[in-house]
Amino acid sequence: MNIRYRQLATFLLLVCAAFTSRFAGAQIKVVGDGGPGPVKAQHLTAELVSLAPSIAPGGTLDVGLVITLEEKWHVYWINAGDSGEPPRINWTLPKGITAGPMHFPIPSRLPLGPLMDFGYEDEVAFPVRLTAAKNLKPGPIHLDAKVDWLVCREVCIPGKAHLGLNLTVDPHATAPAQPVGALGEALGLLPKPVATGLKVTVTGGMKEFVIDLITGESIPDAEFYPYDQEQIANAGEQNVEPLSDGVRLRVPRAPELTKLPATLHGVIKLDEEHAYEVTTPVVAGEVPGSSQGKGAAGAAGSLTTLAAVGFAFVGGIILNLMPCVFPVLFLKGLALVQSSNEERGRIRSHGLVYTLGILVSFWVIVAALLIVRAGGSQAGWGFQLQSPAFLAILASGIFFFALSLAGMFDIGLSLTSVGGELAQKQGYTGSFFTGVLATVVATPCTAPFMGAAIGFALAQPGWVTFAVFTALALGLAAPYLLLSLQPAWTRLLPRPGAWMETFKQITAVIFFATVIWLTYVYGSLFAGGQGVYHAALLLSCFLLLAVAGWVLGKWPARWSSSIAALLIGVIALAVPLYQRKDTTLAWQPYTQQTLEQARAEGRPVFIDFTAAWCLSCQVNERVVLKSSDVQQQFRDNKVTLLRADWTQYDPEITKQLASVGRSGVPTYVIYPAGKGAADVLPELLTKDIVLTALKKDAKQ
Repeated sequence: MNIRYRQLATFLLLVCAAFTSRFAGAQIKVVGDGGPGPVKAQHLTAELVSLAPSIAPGGTLDVGLVITLEEKWHVYWINAGDSGEPPRINWTLPKGITAGPMHFPIPSRLPLGPLMDFGYEDEVAFPVRLTAAKNLKPGPIHLDAKVDWLVCREVCIPGKAHLGLNLTVDPHATAPAQPVGALGEALGLLPKPVATGLKVTVTGGMKEFVIDLITGESIPDAEFYPYDQEQIANAGEQNVEPLSDGVRLRVPRAPELTKLPATLHGVIKLDEEHAYEVTTPVVAGEVPGSSQGKGAAGAAGSLTTLAAVGFAFVGGIILNLMPCVFPVLFLKGLALVQSSNEERGRIRSHGLVYTLGILVSFWVIVAALLIVRAGGSQAGWGFQLQSPAFLAILASGIFFFALSLAGMFDIGLSLTSVGGELAQKQGYTGSFFTGVLATVVATPCTAPFMGAAIGFALAQPGWVTFAVFTALALGLAAPYLLLSLQPAWTRLLPRPGAWMETFKQITAVIFFATVIWLTYVYGSLFAGGQGVYHAALLLSCFLLLAVAGWVLGKWPARWSSSIAALLIGVIALAVPLYQRKDTTLAWQPYTQQTLEQARAEGRPVFIDFTAAWCLSCQVNERVVLKSSDVQQQFRDNKVTLLRADWTQYDPEITKQLASVGRSGVPTYVIYPAGKGAADVLPELLTKDIVLTALKKDAKQ
């Protein structure tokens, strides 16, 4: 569930709750008079408790919020899941007493229709550790707390309480030998750090996280709760695979998670009383097995090598019918129809060369998989789609090929020929690289029988992996190879005619659609707004490739046009592939509060009023604001950088623009280090304009 949908779900629940309360004639109010409680609120009772009545100077004491719920009502964990908010405490403490963060015991999964919440039913205590200063004077003290929560069933009702605790500062105070009550139980249910001797690894795939917890003994069950929202599909089934020395947990990845996080931070729950808090690096890759759980994994594991080879061969044949591969095969078949008058030996040679292109491509993939596996990582079929460089090259190649099919220039399934002998050589080259193309466009697809065979292969020794992938390659090559060995079978195909050119153009549409999808995947590999920027770079590459295609079409079959097109193509690929390391300073989102805080601290502030649709804004940012000279001045003068993004209408940004006499973007404002008036810069920036303004305003 994306952030907007999650917020909408919570908002609708709150609206429903408010309507229900108003309809019932009741109003939600703050309960409690500042005492410990318990106090009765709607559907729960809340109170503050302490493990002991006193705290020693320089010592600590565990206190906590205890919530007792009516049947089937619940409150939330620190990450509420698809909807909800966790309880919070806002302390007002006497001088010398500090409160640590509120801790959350082991949660449970709470399904609600298609959603999944994380929280607690019946009774729960949230521990907080107090610390007393060493110089704290003995005597009575009072701790004041404002508590709020959201309690839910089919509807959610917000609640508030004013609670407090009366304690005594006593130099002789000691902690109880054995914590008791709800608070004592909660302290025993807090997730524990991973102990020495235990090992946790996380592999992030395209659709799931695979979490391995190695404890030395088999674990029958486990659940994962992330601290960070929008990482996992909360309501997705978490499949458990008990290991001989631990447990493997397959957790569905959130569909909106476009880029793997550097680490996965959360709780692995083994049962109601045992859980580990983990912060583990995420290694990109695919772990062999099945995301459908034990049954499918077991089916893959029960395969023999011979059966896996057979499945791979059949899967390769079926792969020819996939939308990504079929157009290539059909065009190759049409080429056979057109060349039916050629010598049979030459036709067979083309079929063998095409097969060799597929075999070599698959062997390269196998070699890469084995190298990755030897390095301790995991990878699977289609793993190369996790590489921005590979995706850029693949999308560009398919786009250029589609331009040819659409009729912009004539490259066919072999390269443009110049001269008879060269034409013959390039014909075989074309067949070889058509085999490469068939393999490349097949990688995003998985045919029936392939999944089990590849899963088996990736978990076996290298020679088995090699054999299974070779069988898959031969299956992919088999239909065209058989046609080339038996040219008479081409009679089953339609006769040559004008329709062939129309079909080529229709096929171009399929490839252009594939390019759109690859561009989406490419942009998804980058975080946040960077995805849009990098997708724009790839689209710029396509524009240059279209120019290269126009050159080939305008002056066909000439060395000069081929060389010019090649140079343009190299420049085109350099646009998305050249990624300069970003060493620029981080910008904070603009808020009036952030602006006022920075000014109160006596720091200069630079505000960039910008929008994604503003071309001048993007030029100013990349040419001027990101230049090394300007960045260095920002650093030297400790300038607070605020970005007011007006891509979507924001009334606060609109109001701030009006306050400096502007109504649109780009607008650049420098607030001096002192209390001087704002300095508004011109719409079109130069480095000198910015550096001069910084020199004047940063020293006031």
